[in-house]
Amino acid sequence: MIIIADNSYKKPNNKKDNELVNDAVRFPQVRLIGPDGEQLGIMSSKEAQLKANSYELDLFCVAPQAVPPVCKILNYSKYRFEQQKKAKEAKKNQRIVELKEIQLTPQIGTHDLETKAKAASKFLAAGNKVKVGVRFRGRQMTHTEIGMDVMNLFISKVSDISQVEKQPNMEGRWLIAVLAPLKTK
Repeated sequence: MIIIADNSYKKPNNKKDNELVNDAVRFPQVRLIGPDGEQLGIMSSKEAQLKANSYELDLFCVAPQAVPPVCKILNYSKYRFEQQKKAKEAKKNQRIVELKEIQLTPQIGTHDLETKAKAASKFLAAGNKVKVGVRFRGRQMTHTEIGMDVMNLFISKVSDISQVEKQPNMEGRWLIAVLAPLKTK
């Protein structure tokens, strides 16, 4: 009976983006920065690892593409925690702007236009952009100026809380404009 050992199993790498830490730093020479930010000079990576061990900290490669690569002595787990905290804070502060759509027709009634303008006002107040489209069917294409009048009336109704980001123009059978909320200072 023949048993073949399978050595293809690899340890899971829990380091983010394959960062070079401690024994993974294998450059002939590195520029070393101490734990307090002072320059310790250029030395071999083994010497740098021994220095890091003497401080009871980790050796972390901050600029592997530099010549020679730059390594810093620091507490790697504390560094990772701070990086995750910064990323979480940045994600919390980011605002995703949605594009809401309002559809009109050239023969829209006055009350219907006011209702759609009120809906657009709510979208703009929430910080979203609004895409306004006037759809032309059949023979309505011969009188696009009526649709342009409807679009201009709609834009004037929401002009106090919006600005025109994309001027009205024809795209096929649609007259389309994009409105954005006014920037607050």
